Amino acid sequence: MERIALFAGSFDPFTKGHKSIVDRALGSVADKVIVAIGVNYNKKYMFSLDERLEAIKKTFGNEPRVSVTSYDGLTTDYAKKVGAAFLLRGVRSTKDFEFERDIAEVNRRLTGIETILLYTEPELAHISSSIVRELLTYGKDVSEYMSDIELTRNNKQI
Repeated sequence: MERIALFAGSFDPFTKGHKSIVDRALGSVADKVIVAIGVNYNKKYMFSLDERLEAIKKTFGNEPRVSVTSYDGLTTDYAKKVGAAFLLRGVRSTKDFEFERDIAEVNRRLTGIETILLYTEPELAHISSSIVRELLTYGKDVSEYMSDIELTRNNKQI
């Protein structure tokens, strides 16, 4: 039976830390990973949904075991719909781990879907979408944080 993992989030933007989680899951616990952007119409994002989807597709363009999509609604409902055996969550610290572990336990009890928590590789532990988004807001060079993707904002290469 194919083991499908769902890695869901806003991914604004998609960072090397996110890519590391997907790569490691494919190497150890999943046969296929679905990277899905949750649609939240009430939240303002730096990059549009289409820009984020395109960036992730470019990152995994040569990896047939990764599919990229968006979904509307609850993550656990979407996980059931696509037949995901488990959810992937990346953690950067012990504090993150404890928080995510508690959420994972609630999800498991309510839905039966397991969550696999993967620490971001040490050299990528400082990377988060929120940090990159803040740096971009102030025009800082964020190339060391980003995956090998091309995004443009206001006609400026990032």
